[in-house]
Order: sequence, then structure tokens, then C-alpha cells
Amino acid sequence: MLTAICTLFEKDYHYGVGVLANSLYSYGFRGVFWVGYRGNLPSWVKSVKEEKGYQEFPVAEDCVMRFVKLTTPKHLGFYKPDFMHELWENHCPEVDALFYFDPDIVNKCSWDFYQRWVSQGIALCGDSWYLVPANHPRRLAWKEFAQKNGQECKRELDYHYNSGFVGVHKSCKSILSLWQKLEEIGEMTGNSNLQDLYSQKTFECYPYLYGDQTYLNLALMLTTYPLSTVGPDGMDFVPGGTIMSHATVPNVKPWRKQLIMSALNGGSPTVTDKLFWRHAQTPIQVYSDALVLSKQIALRIGSAMGRFMRRPVM
Repeated sequence: MLTAICTLFEKDYHYGVGVLANSLYSYGFRGVFWVGYRGNLPSWVKSVKEEKGYQEFPVAEDCVMRFVKLTTPKHLGFYKPDFMHELWENHCPEVDALFYFDPDIVNKCSWDFYQRWVSQGIALCGDSWYLVPANHPRRLAWKEFAQKNGQECKRELDYHYNSGFVGVHKSCKSILSLWQKLEEIGEMTGNSNLQDLYSQKTFECYPYLYGDQTYLNLALMLTTYPLSTVGPDGMDFVPGGTIMSHATVPNVKPWRKQLIMSALNGGSPTVTDKLFWRHAQTPIQVYSDALVLSKQIALRIGSAMGRFMRRPVM
């Protein structure tokens, strides 16, 4: 199966992109990693080859990153289905499956697992807010929103999935157009602002279409494509995960975290923090040797402190 990976970034999220690429490569990914970006290319990109519509950076002999400069006014969170659709239509129509990863994810498992996973259905990980029954008031509101806008609910779901990762086989790619269409209907009807991903107004007000994630979950309700899903352990939202680790809110992104200061305040290093610094140098040297060494020392000190200092549970 021919597969490709993609992500989106702006500002300092390029640090996460480099580490994500390293972690995927270390577990066997070989091929093309597409990166949509706003602003400047990452500081760790030393040289690129200009191609039609993208800039190519060699990661290793058998792996490249292709950077696509974006001009969309949308928040990049809302741009995920657009970017995946654009890649399939204009850049890599030959691939059998396409995977999107948020740039604050670190991979933990073999690439062969992902390829087998997506062959079973749309690949998804459970969110930290995981159990959302079919009769949950918010899910019923999403369903009503769809029906009012000419969309038919074709299945009931009881679980809620995180939009930071999705694997889509070519046979299911129209899910991307539907996801995109629902977001645009949400903006047209005044229920979302596609330039503001997590507007508090959208979370608190009917029909509770909060960010790109609720639109993805609604799209899943409106289709009958097979799904292959794991629980919140798939992103280390609960202990025991073996697939990937996702630094979501309220956690500070690993590249921004002051590890010892955080430990002094009761927040010992997370699994994601440790994985991030483990994959910070090869094959892409995202950080200098000296900085990585200092962070590894800080991880040990912070972990030791964490055995004695805990943030109070509210």
C-alpha cells in the first residue's frame, strides 16, 4: 500500500513537526511527509529544492518532507480536511491512504501498524472526552444541525474521536469533502467562525459545534464508511498507550515547557515530554546537542522531583 503523511503548522509548532517526523521515521515510515505551513520554513530546514507547488527537504535517503505554503485565512485546525483533499487532488493522487497528524503528536509504534490499521476502516483515536452516547444532548444537537441543513444521520455513535489524527483510505476519501462542507455550513449559519478554532461561544451555545473535532464526529455520523478505532489510550490520554502521545490542552507543549519549574509547581514531566526529547535529533536535528542534553538532565531532575511533589487535585 502506498501511503503518505501530512500535517499543518505555523509559528513555533515547527518544533513539533520535526520531532513528529523523526519519531515516525524511527519506527519505519519511508516516503513523503507533506507539511502545510503559514509564515516561514522551520529553522532546522537547511536547504530545499524548489518544485511546482512545494519545496522539498530531504529527511533521509528514502524519506522527504514537502512544504506547501498556505494562504488560507482559516485557522489551520479547520483546514485539515481542505489540506488532505488538496493533496489527494493536486499533489499525490497516487497514494492509497493518507494520514494526518497534529504537530504536537509523537509516534510510538511501527509504521506497519498504521498501514494495516487504515486498511480496516477510517483510523481514529478516542478523545479524552470519550464516552458521548448517541442520546447525549450535545450529540443530538449536532444531529439536529445536520438535519436542518439537509444532511441525513446514517448511524448512531457512542464514542467521540480526536481530530488530531485521522487515517483515510482512498475508498473513503469523500469523508473529507463532507467534513469540509459541514464546517462551511457552520460558518454560513453563524455557528462557527473558521478563523477562531475554539471560540467559547461555540462551546456554550447550541448546537455546540466546538472546533473542527465536532464536525469530524458529525461527518462520521452521516456516513457508513467502516471505522477502525482505538480508545483514548491511543493518544496517551489514559495510561497504557502504545500508539502515539498527544500534548493537548491543558498540557504545555513540550518545546515550550520549563521542565524543572513545572516540576516545582507539581507538574512532573509527561510521557509526551520524554518522547519529544528522545526524538529531537535524528534524522532531523531539530535542536543542538547541548540543548538536548540539558533537557534530558532536566527530565531526570523533574521526574525525581515529581515523586515527592504533586499538584493538588481540584
